[in-house]
Order: sequence, then C-alpha cells, then structure tokens
Amino acid sequence: MTHSLAPTNPEVRAFEAAVASIDGRSVVLDETYFYPEGGGQPADRGVLGGVELAHVYSEDGVVVHELADDPAFEVGDEVTGVIDDDYRTYCMRAHTASHVLYGAARHVFDDLGYGGFGISEEKVRVDFETSTDVDDAALVELERLVNRAVWDSRDVSWEEIPVAEARERDEIAFNVKTEEGVFADADEVRIVTVNGWDWGACGGTHVSNTIEIGPVEVLGRSNPGEGLTRVELAVGPSAIDHRAELQQSAYEAARELGTNLGELGGVAAEIVESRAALESELADLKAEVLGARLANFETLEREGLTWKVGAVSGFEANDVGEAAKDARGEADVLVAVGDSNAPFIVVASAGDVSAGDIVDDVTDEFGGGGGGGPTFAQGGGLGTTADEVLAFLREQR
Repeated sequence: MTHSLAPTNPEVRAFEAAVASIDGRSVVLDETYFYPEGGGQPADRGVLGGVELAHVYSEDGVVVHELADDPAFEVGDEVTGVIDDDYRTYCMRAHTASHVLYGAARHVFDDLGYGGFGISEEKVRVDFETSTDVDDAALVELERLVNRAVWDSRDVSWEEIPVAEARERDEIAFNVKTEEGVFADADEVRIVTVNGWDWGACGGTHVSNTIEIGPVEVLGRSNPGEGLTRVELAVGPSAIDHRAELQQSAYEAARELGTNLGELGGVAAEIVESRAALESELADLKAEVLGARLANFETLEREGLTWKVGAVSGFEANDVGEAAKDARGEADVLVAVGDSNAPFIVVASAGDVSAGDIVDDVTDEFGGGGGGGPTFAQGGGLGTTADEVLAFLREQR
C-alpha cells in the first residue's frame, strides 16, 4: 500500500521514486508526494517521468497516477515527479481557509456540525449543519473573522492521535456522515489544528500559518440539502478580483445615487421605501382609472336585465377581474374584454345570468378556455379581437 506523503510534507514539489507497477497509463510508485483526489480536495497536477498527469486517485489504499500519454519508463525505473507548484499552493491555501471558516462559524452559529467541503479553481465551499439563520450579517461577520484569523498569523499544525482521544474531544470537527469511515479501519486519526481557532479531522494538504492563505472573500450562501447551509468563498487572487468587482459596482451605485460608499446603504433603503410608496400610489391610480373605464361601459338591456359591456387595454385579466366585481354596481351583468394581442374576457354577474355560461358561449365561438361560477368567471386565449367579441355579445340580445 502506497499512501500519499503529501499531507505530511505539503511543501515538497519534486521527488524521486521507483515504479512499482504499470497498467497501460496507470502507474503506481513505491512512494509518492502527489495528492490523490479525495475528501473534497482535487488531485494534484504535474508531471511524472516526463509525462503529464491526467489524474491522481486512490484505489484500495494505493495511489494511482493516471498519465495523459503512454509512459516512456518501465517497472523498476527511477522516475522524477514534479508537482504543479501554483495549483498545489492554491489547494493548500484553499483547504486551510475552509478550516479557518469553520473556526469562524464556531463564533457565529449557536449550534454547528460539519457537512463537507469542496475546492474548485474559482471558489471553496463549506457545508454547515446549523439551525442558525445564516443571513447577510452572518456572512459579513464570517468574512471579518476569517480575514482576522489570517492576519493574526495563527500556526497550522497536524498530528496523528488515537481514535479514542479524538472521540472524546468535542472541539474536533469532522463530517458526521462519514464518521464511521474516518474511524473504522484506523487506530489513529489525523487532526489539523489552527492554533486556538479550529480543530478538524482531515487528510488534506495545508499551509503552516494562516498568513499564507492571503485574502478571503465570502461569495454567498445556499441550501444544498435539508439542514445544510453552504457558504462559498474565494481565496487569494480570485478573492482580490471579486472584491475589486464589488468595489467598482459599489462606487458606480454610489455615483448614480449621488452619495458615497458610507451612506450607500441608507440611501438605497430610502429609495426602496420611496419606490414602494410610489408603486402603491400608482396601483391605486391604475385601479381608479380602471374602475372609471368599467363604469363607463356601454349599457345593454336584455330580457329585463341590464348588461354593461366594453373593452379595456393596458390591464391584466386578474386586475380587471377584481375591479369588475366592484364596477358592476346596479347592473345585472358586467362583461369586460381585454383589448390586446391575447384577448381575454371577464364576467361579473348578480347571478340571474351565470357568468360561467357567458364565458363558455364566448370561448365556444372564438376558442380559448376558462371557467367560473354563477357570479364570476373569466377566460383567455380567444382567437379573435376584442371588437368581434363585443359584436358577438351585442348580437345575443
């Protein structure tokens, strides 16, 4: 069995090893410093024996190096492995940042469990099990605490401890869904410690001090599953770029609103409140206009009953429907036809004539569909114009 030496020696970028076996493009070494994909951390990139790696993974306790091309070496040969420095360094920073984020969550959330994490080239995700509402204020505080822990230059260390001890230490975080897998076949478990900040069971690669992580930017949150809250963050250059984009957007918003960044939130809140008031006022005015139009509909007398019929434009069917019930007034029936590219019909009735029957008559004649009861009904999808519907209604006298 050849376990990776990367977690205990993350600073190694080049090494010599003997080829233990070759199966096509799959190579096993007598020892390796390449990190195989696992635990949320992607596999290392690099070159083995002059051939670029396609993937590194662990299978039955053995690290397998999948080459992008056929190997030019044989079993027993000594080969050189060269690990992609930029990508390994990024993964170390990102992985340690996830631990620091979890440590920050210890200060923000009332209850906390670890639900997993993952690293991509653009961002890092950490899943929390918590009943705490992770609102905007919580995200801001998480980011502040993470960057403060980075600035404080906290030492990061790792050690193997007995499983029994790990079980007894409440501060150690591990994914409860994989607890049995972590402890089942080992006498010891590897604990990564961010001094005075976080303790977690972890087999990944890490920096030796939080200052090496660099800037961290919290990107947002989501809910990937019941009881889980996912927080995503950017680390290093991507965090710098993201923060610059946000800063630029904030400056643009402040300029458009005629204020500065410090006052931006208050000004935006005032504008939202003002807009809500204007929208409410506009809705009232539109309702007043609609009511007036319905009240001025043409009046028809039919079999001793008074009908009011007409067309309206610029209003939705549901708005017309609500207004029609009030605008019917003393009339026995009010029929409003929507004058638009998709004509609709709304009928409000006192009940002597079924509103639903009127809609059925119109849709039988012009297509579409709808329905309702004796006092109110509506239909849509009419294959004609509002004028033709009104002419049809007048002819039914």
